[in-house]
Amino acid sequence: MAELPFRYEVDDGIATITLDRPDQLNALTFEIYRKLTDTFYKLRFDDDVKVVVITGAGKGFCGGGDVDDIIGQLFEKDTRSVIEFTRMTGELIENMRRLDRPIVGAINGTAAGAGAVIALACDLRVVSERAKFHFLFSKVGLTGADMGAGWLLPRVVGLGRASEWLLLGDGVDAETAKAAGLATRVVPPEDVLTEAMTLARRLADGPTLAHSMTKRMLNDEAHMDLSSAIEAEALAQAILLKGQDHRVFYDAWRAGEQPKFTGR
Repeated sequence: MAELPFRYEVDDGIATITLDRPDQLNALTFEIYRKLTDTFYKLRFDDDVKVVVITGAGKGFCGGGDVDDIIGQLFEKDTRSVIEFTRMTGELIENMRRLDRPIVGAINGTAAGAGAVIALACDLRVVSERAKFHFLFSKVGLTGADMGAGWLLPRVVGLGRASEWLLLGDGVDAETAKAAGLATRVVPPEDVLTEAMTLARRLADGPTLAHSMTKRMLNDEAHMDLSSAIEAEALAQAILLKGQDHRVFYDAWRAGEQPKFTGR
């Protein structure tokens, strides 16, 4: 990819995005928002990437929007420009959710504001024992339902907790996040990226078409009634039952070997 305002690396099917402004808690600028949004869109068409890991440099994951680069400047913009910006921030989250490959968040420290929503949009989250999530929009006079948080958070932690976190904006520690289902794993700070990469490697070596279909169905079924969801799952499963990976599994099982999936 062209030069980016964050680190981007691909190694053996795993793309790693590292937000890289540690002195500013990896705060987002207009440019970073735009490039992240475009990167997650372009990843839809990159067959070399099977899993994405996103993390932050230094002690924090992401402190949200940069106060000077974004918040201060938005006061000087007209309503149309502000709407264009808020739509773009939502586009980032939609591109993450619509990417038909798993995204693993390595939440190495504070995830605040937009950073908390980016973490929320990941499929799996490995969280440092010292990390905290801050859905703090309401504390600064903004709606807590921002960037899709009002849709995503209740689906992850339930309406009651989502209401509490979005209305009050208080910090959520790692163990509370794990109990609520927001954290997949809670590990010591020095182990966050290692554990995230272990999960990513497991996913990348697995039946990636099955993973893609699973994520797609989880997204799509949120809008369906039960009968529609059951029918959609029946059709999806029929496709995969005829896929190469299922046959690879069957043949390996018959031979007493480990399957070597091809992603087809």
